[in-house]
Amino acid sequence: MMRLARRFADRVRNGFRRNGAEGEAGYSLMEVLIAVAIIATLAALVAPRLFGQLDSSKQAAALTQIRMIETALDTMRLDLGRYPSQEEGLTLLVAPSADAGANWNGPYMDGGLPQDPWGTVYQYEAGADLSRRGRIYSFGADGAPGGEGLNADIDPRAGAGAEDPDTVG
Repeated sequence: MMRLARRFADRVRNGFRRNGAEGEAGYSLMEVLIAVAIIATLAALVAPRLFGQLDSSKQAAALTQIRMIETALDTMRLDLGRYPSQEEGLTLLVAPSADAGANWNGPYMDGGLPQDPWGTVYQYEAGADLSRRGRIYSFGADGAPGGEGLNADIDPRAGAGAEDPDTVG
């Protein structure tokens, strides 16, 4: 390996000329294959780390979007005096329902309702009464309820110290 590295360094210094051929420049097939093998090995070592970061960044993005939707719901509540019913759901943030009345001053989200980072709609469960904010969550990477790790549901209120959605106001 050291001999190959020395040979490559000599070629760099000499302008990549072949032995005895002053006008011809280039790499041999063996040198190209070795370079490709080194790049492939590095990619195989680095790629899993990058993909792991991508998955965790999707979870963080989902949490941020849920917080943004919660803020939009709070703003809408100031206008309407209530949160959306289960039937109205999150669409009340972008389009008024028949029950919304004249106080609806939306849309409350620019660009419409976002989808979660996996391309599915966020879930909404209305509070016990409409003066309390409901629960907004994503099913995560698998698109199904429950799951663990990367497939776990994304719910900022889940886990230790989480607030009960029926008591938030």
